[in-house]
Amino acid sequence: MSNRTVETESKLGDRLEAWQQPVLVAVLLAVFAILGGLVLAFGGPLAALALVLAVVAGFIVLRDINIGFWGIIGVICLLPFATIPVDIGLTPTFLDLALAAFVGVWLLRLVTGRQREIVTSPVTLPLLIFLIIAIFAFIFGLQNGPFTPTLARKFAELLLSIGLVIVIVDYCRSWETLEIGIKIILLGGAGASLIAIGLWIMPDDMANQLLNLLTRVGYPGGWVIRYIEENPALSERAIGTSIDPNAFGGVLVLVGVLAVPQFFAVKPLFRRPVTLLILGLIFVALLLTFSRGAFLALAAGVFFLAAVRYRKLFVYGLIVLVMILVLPWTQEYVVRLVQGLNFFNFSQTDLASQMRLGEFRDAWFLIQRYLLFGVGFAGSPDIDLYLGVANVYLSIGQQMGLLGLVSFLAIFVTLFGDAWLKHRFFAGVAHLEPVWLGLLAAVLAGLVAGLFDHYLFNTEFHHTVTMFWMLVGLTAAATRLGSLKDNSAETTH
Repeated sequence: MSNRTVETESKLGDRLEAWQQPVLVAVLLAVFAILGGLVLAFGGPLAALALVLAVVAGFIVLRDINIGFWGIIGVICLLPFATIPVDIGLTPTFLDLALAAFVGVWLLRLVTGRQREIVTSPVTLPLLIFLIIAIFAFIFGLQNGPFTPTLARKFAELLLSIGLVIVIVDYCRSWETLEIGIKIILLGGAGASLIAIGLWIMPDDMANQLLNLLTRVGYPGGWVIRYIEENPALSERAIGTSIDPNAFGGVLVLVGVLAVPQFFAVKPLFRRPVTLLILGLIFVALLLTFSRGAFLALAAGVFFLAAVRYRKLFVYGLIVLVMILVLPWTQEYVVRLVQGLNFFNFSQTDLASQMRLGEFRDAWFLIQRYLLFGVGFAGSPDIDLYLGVANVYLSIGQQMGLLGLVSFLAIFVTLFGDAWLKHRFFAGVAHLEPVWLGLLAAVLAGLVAGLFDHYLFNTEFHHTVTMFWMLVGLTAAATRLGSLKDNSAETTH
């Protein structure tokens, strides 16, 4: 393995030997013909059409791996729970297919010899240790519950999302590639926010009818609009196309914090009005989710940015906070936030917080019983305790034990430690610093959000897990790229 920079290439065939290209095409056509015949025989014409579309999409990604990466971002932001409209035993999601195409093309580059080395970062080693512990926890925990195809698929999705860090570090071999990825993330977050705001403004019946159209691609039907405490008498919560308002808020936090430094950048990724529009849409949509954990995570990310670089954020943040406290249409949000902050006064906190306290207590009991290795991912061996708690760290402790939790924390100690050691390469560099600090702040915001919910390490929320680890990979890649001399030459004045 090497950390040398290699000239970025997008097309798979440009370095294959002349005789290899027709052979590769012939093999692919043969495989496609066999699969097509089987699918047509057992799944019908609709399944065959889905296969054709999947092959076309795969061919596009094969021609340009960048499209695969952008496709992952688009699916996460716009259709995170969509599945192929055909049951072939397993029902892969759009995100499964996008990830498989992106990672598959990356592996194919290695197999064909087009790429002979993998660029790594210091975070690779603790990440691999974490993945190995997860696999052992999964295997040893199978005795605690039934092994099903769904369990296997969801665990594979989890491993693929976490392992995406390694692929992204190698994929982002130039700062231009990384910047384009960040732009797509910001636009995707703004698009998701716009959809969510539009659905929230609509009458509930109309919004529900529109969301029910997504049942054709695997979304749940019926009444899907969400309210505070699931009580229609209380305010509606924005969900966009993400089903769960808390998970949607988690994605918005990651993207929103990433966007904040662009407002102060000398050379922003977008023009100032576009940046303001992106920030405004994300902030409004985040408020409408009524996700208190997401709001506190946003505050943590912004505080980090203000403390390390952008002091004016303290003033702007205070102004926004005062506006939230005094404006009449934000009072319900304020009341809900205060109830959440009154967390340990059980008699005065709300129902959701009371449930979280109960989950925390049960999770701690389970961790104490299976301290080192956890109970795996299939279920709890004890009838009086259960898996599932609204906290990433307790979830990892339950499923992977103390070893898993320590290895998880080691990843981020390494990530931020490496960033600290190389921070001098970014200081005052106009085209590097805002992106790099935004990535670090977004990862930190995700870690804070993990204190209040579990959607960043939960097999039921594949898209939020993927978005978080994607940002971890981009952060590691940015730290590596920024320390290279050719990327650090331009400074601000």
